[in-house]
Amino acid sequence: MKSEPLIRWDWVTRNWDNGSPSAISTLLESHMLMAFLPVLLGLLVALPLGLACVRWPRLYQPTAGLVNVTYALPSLVLFSIFLSLTGLTPATVIVPLTFFTLAVLIPAVVDGLASVPDHVRQSATAMGFRPLRRLLQVELPVAVPVVLAGTRVATVSSISLVSVGALIGQGGLGNLFIDGWQRQFYTPIIVGIVLIVVLAVLTDGLLVLAQRLLTPWSRARRDAR
Repeated sequence: MKSEPLIRWDWVTRNWDNGSPSAISTLLESHMLMAFLPVLLGLLVALPLGLACVRWPRLYQPTAGLVNVTYALPSLVLFSIFLSLTGLTPATVIVPLTFFTLAVLIPAVVDGLASVPDHVRQSATAMGFRPLRRLLQVELPVAVPVVLAGTRVATVSSISLVSVGALIGQGGLGNLFIDGWQRQFYTPIIVGIVLIVVLAVLTDGLLVLAQRLLTPWSRARRDAR
């Protein structure tokens, strides 16, 4: 009797884009939306909040403590809590993951801005840079490597955690795990794992490329050595 292959490529071909909500391509798009949107929203919140924490240091510890408490909660617990508020919608996953990204991004923004040497700020001020211009043209560019390092961690974590949402019906590629487990059929599980890993690796690579493009002086310094 012929044994069942580990991966049924015919199943992958039939279900990649079959027009149904469970199509692999549809689940991939949903996964990307629920993974990337929390990081974008997290950055929009973390940047001004991080700036406020640098401006008023006493604000940092309470803020970090609050987001860390949220981060300590299991993702499934938060998904279940928001399920009663947002229902079976992507928001049930996106909102909790936004809180998780804040736990990584706020310290990254604070540490990045704290890494700007005082003499750099003083030089910019002496050259007539007003606070806003100094922030945009001097401080944030110097802080980019630290902020993007935190963004990389938050993004890869978000890509992974989205799959947990499959337990409440909103997990993107994680739905392939549920499908494969229920049917004792390994192909959907393997496809889901591979796509999540590839998505994480590609996204991380793009963020590294973005850092190099945004900090050309770092590359020039390395080349000069």
